[in-house]
Amino acid sequence: MIDIALLREQPDVVRASQQARGERVELVDEAITADSARRGAVAAFDSLRNEQKLLGKQIGPLQGAVKKGDGSKQAELDGLMTRATQLANDVAAAEQRMREADEALDALLKSFSNVIHPDAPVGGEDDYVVLEHIGTPRDFAAEGMTVKDHLELGTALNAIDVERGAKVSGSRFYYLTGDGALLEFALVQLAIAQAMKNGFMPVIPPALVRPAAMEGTGFLGQAAENVYRLDADDLYLVGTSEVPLAAYHMDEILDANTLPRRYVGYSPCFRREAGAAGKDTKGIFRVHWFDKVEMFIFCDPSEAEQRHLDILKFEKEFLDSIEVPYRVIDVAAGDLGSSAIRKYDCEAWIPSQERYRELTSTSNCTTFQSRRLRVRMKDSDGTRPVATLNGTLVAITRTIIAILENHQQADGSVRIPEALRPYLGGREYLRP
Repeated sequence: MIDIALLREQPDVVRASQQARGERVELVDEAITADSARRGAVAAFDSLRNEQKLLGKQIGPLQGAVKKGDGSKQAELDGLMTRATQLANDVAAAEQRMREADEALDALLKSFSNVIHPDAPVGGEDDYVVLEHIGTPRDFAAEGMTVKDHLELGTALNAIDVERGAKVSGSRFYYLTGDGALLEFALVQLAIAQAMKNGFMPVIPPALVRPAAMEGTGFLGQAAENVYRLDADDLYLVGTSEVPLAAYHMDEILDANTLPRRYVGYSPCFRREAGAAGKDTKGIFRVHWFDKVEMFIFCDPSEAEQRHLDILKFEKEFLDSIEVPYRVIDVAAGDLGSSAIRKYDCEAWIPSQERYRELTSTSNCTTFQSRRLRVRMKDSDGTRPVATLNGTLVAITRTIIAILENHQQADGSVRIPEALRPYLGGREYLRP
């Protein structure tokens, strides 16, 4: 949820953000009108409530006088009691109007995406800015090799089984078997060890959450079509552990001296992939379920930009450790999630596709999620919302793809990056 003060004081900034995102600019004026109506309703209620209190102070002494036998006060008391009855009705009606105005404004504020960072690139999905390239893609032709894709490699290694995944669960499901399963465990252990070294507390969060958690993180807006819902229980399957981690401190006030709070969560992630028909149907790149290690930070809003860069640094460290070429992009405004003001993606080189594909991302959500989830911090200046930031450390299936394809050998084996070898019994290769 955006800050109402920003809407009141800098409406043009919010308009520009809406336009950059390709969202309704008219929403700004609608919200300003609703805010004015709410303030008017609050003022009317307060005025009537104050009159009611003053009337109560007048009625008390008159009732005492009448009780003591002073009949001259009866007519005045009757008049005030009649006014009190009418006033009670007016106060109740004003309170209802205030509640309705508050709900109307709240609904409009929840319709806004976060206000983008002024340095975020302008445009849509293809208008990102490449910030840097790390590593050089292998020249397989120069090595006399024909590139195999991850599914051919994984099948030969008995590591990936999509046929049985489809038989049991349908399209975009899979089994990781043998070395495929061991590779996941190794990646998770490496990621958690690195995160703990960087000050993150490991968490295994629930993968089912109530609507308040899903709505509070912004996933029931533009991303709602990709969310799985269990109607019988009114619960949602999370698409990322960002959701339960963000909601971990829901309705809490955090001591500013305990910030930043860093958590790293490991969980299954579920995505309907609505609108992805025909895209990445082969293998395990775009699937309905995968496991992921996710970083999450609660911090003072003044530190949010630096913490965002910290998370990007940790993501790059992990990608460096698995020895795959990648690039970092600054995602354009029109391709940002609703909660983020800015997002950086790390995209690994996928040899069989001859292009870079997203492996990790990190988003600065400022106070957007904390306002919805009512997560606040308290210091000497008072109580106010915290900032929240998230970043993927390892998305298992896509990372397995990057490792298999970039480290494949002519004999069908796959070289294991040195950082993973301690978690795979010291082996140097996965072999068919």
